[in-house]
Amino acid sequence: MKKISIGCDHAGYEYKKSIIKMLEKMGYEVIDHGAYSSESVDYPDHIHPVAEDVESGKVPMGIIMCGSGNGAAITANKHQKIRAALCWKKELAALARQHNNANILAMPARFVSLRLAKEMVKIFLSTDFEGGRHQRRIDKIPVEC
Repeated sequence: MKKISIGCDHAGYEYKKSIIKMLEKMGYEVIDHGAYSSESVDYPDHIHPVAEDVESGKVPMGIIMCGSGNGAAITANKHQKIRAALCWKKELAALARQHNNANILAMPARFVSLRLAKEMVKIFLSTDFEGGRHQRRIDKIPVEC
């Protein structure tokens, strides 16, 4: 069974519930790191565990959401092996995979419809990385600490 990790803050809670149902119908085992209600929470508490799942290889990909998507993406991208892409259009979700080999999809729950969010998830999960010149660029992203 395919596995995926998901996390959000309170702004993404309603979308997360619906996206999890969709993913399960698609045959995914979903690791849900919250939020577990629409009560205000701090997004890093729910985003770092998703990034850790992907970084460790527990899952190949993750989905994260917050109101703007920015805080979620910034948090996830603090992890060295993470390439979280903030997407608000279907084309961006496809390019995130094709050109950037993104392994986490970040979405702005307050700025996209649920329908669009679900479409982006499907595109993100079904689009392959093109490699080639894009791999060369990705290889230049990590910095030595």
